[in-house]
Amino acid sequence: MTTTAPTRAPADPEPEPRPPRRRLRFPSAYTVLAAVTVIVWGLTFVIPAGRYDTKDGAPVPGTYHSVELSRGFGSRLKDLFLSPVNGLYGVTDGHSGLTAPGGNGQFFGAAGVFLFVLAVGAFITVTLRTGALTSGVARLAARLQRHRTVLLVVLLALFSLGGTTYGMAEETLGFYGLMIPLMLKLGYDRMVGATVIMVGAGVGTLASTVNPFATGVASDSAGIGTGDGIVLRLLMWAVLTAVAAVYLVRYAGRVLQDPSRSLVAAIPEDEELRSAGGTEGPLPKRQRLVLTLFGATFLFMIFAVIPWDGLHVPFPTLGWYFPELAALFIVAAVAVGLIAGLGEKGTANAIVAGAGDFIGAALIIMLARGVTVIMNNAAVTDTILNALHGAVSGTSSGFFAVLMFLVNMPLAFLVPSSSGHAALAMPILAPLADFAGVSRSLVVTAYQSASGWVNLITPTSAVVMGGLALSKVRYDRYLRFVAPLMGILLVAVTGFMVLGAVVM
Repeated sequence: MTTTAPTRAPADPEPEPRPPRRRLRFPSAYTVLAAVTVIVWGLTFVIPAGRYDTKDGAPVPGTYHSVELSRGFGSRLKDLFLSPVNGLYGVTDGHSGLTAPGGNGQFFGAAGVFLFVLAVGAFITVTLRTGALTSGVARLAARLQRHRTVLLVVLLALFSLGGTTYGMAEETLGFYGLMIPLMLKLGYDRMVGATVIMVGAGVGTLASTVNPFATGVASDSAGIGTGDGIVLRLLMWAVLTAVAAVYLVRYAGRVLQDPSRSLVAAIPEDEELRSAGGTEGPLPKRQRLVLTLFGATFLFMIFAVIPWDGLHVPFPTLGWYFPELAALFIVAAVAVGLIAGLGEKGTANAIVAGAGDFIGAALIIMLARGVTVIMNNAAVTDTILNALHGAVSGTSSGFFAVLMFLVNMPLAFLVPSSSGHAALAMPILAPLADFAGVSRSLVVTAYQSASGWVNLITPTSAVVMGGLALSKVRYDRYLRFVAPLMGILLVAVTGFMVLGAVVM
């Protein structure tokens, strides 16, 4: 008898692997700025156009009036189209107030800062190719292993000092190429390297004491001396710098103990920077010369931009700005290449490569400036200023001081330039202090605090977006890092405003 083996039921087919889910990623800084540009352009069709009469370039209180824009949709669309170009080399016509490429008037574009960033990139890259910078950073990190916390506090305080004395802002872009490798060598992450500069200088500018571009311009526009209110501002600077230092040290300590708690993902370049450069033996003579010139260039940059006469310090005031600073870094790049023996061709190639590496940050600066051009050409900035002016009228002194701080925040977003913000707002807002029974210097302090607070995070700031691009830190990661600190600073400044209203 034959038996047949039972037939096995066919096995169920293996399920096909699901394609990996695409994770939503925060857009790049370029996309963020492009979106901000389009949104602001759209809002200019909703916000009524208006202007103040001006005297010596400053708005005259009580003269706000609606204006009828004679420019059609095509011209407004052209403003959007040309906004990056205007952000680079737009010129504001003195008669019409419109900014456009070419023509006669006041230069408005960011070409000076743009070239400065490329020059810094060339200088950093030439220095890196000599090997002196990586070797020097490696030795410095080895010596400071046991003093990391002290180093962080000192560096943040130094950048904060630059911010409070002369409004250190775009000048900080030159320091990222040095600070990021140093912090990686010390066991930290790119966020620590970026924020020791950005938060340090930003908090210093927030609590400006004698900053001529913020305190000086605002005090002059308010009809008071730069020294008025300096006691309150000195107290603010000391307290807020200490708060920022504690906040950064806590985050840095967590990253050092557990790198997985870092807010920024490591990139292959990080390990290369951590391991680059030996620590054995003395540096060769050429490398020591290169590092001496490297440090001297940055020190001279700081010296050249500080208005020593305004600070009553007996040093010569050079009054250099971005054109001169760009030339300084280009000349220094050539000198470094020749001293290190790179030769004519090697030096030229390194300069071109360095400018190429930094072009991304320079483009971000150009895009950010273009947003301001759109608002100015649509005549909506004065309309917003007039609305804020109405919001603070007739309030008590303490409430007035806090409102002064709050109403300057949207203006700081609209006008990222601290001196431009001061010249625009102070002639309108400062006289209101007389009615509220507080010192006009408190209005100056409220303005610069609001400007500094907003400029720590605003995507229209070349300092923020350019610094993050150079650090290779995503904007959303930075916002996550800085959000709790922003809340602490907001509460602290509000308290100082109330204190100022009581004692001033």
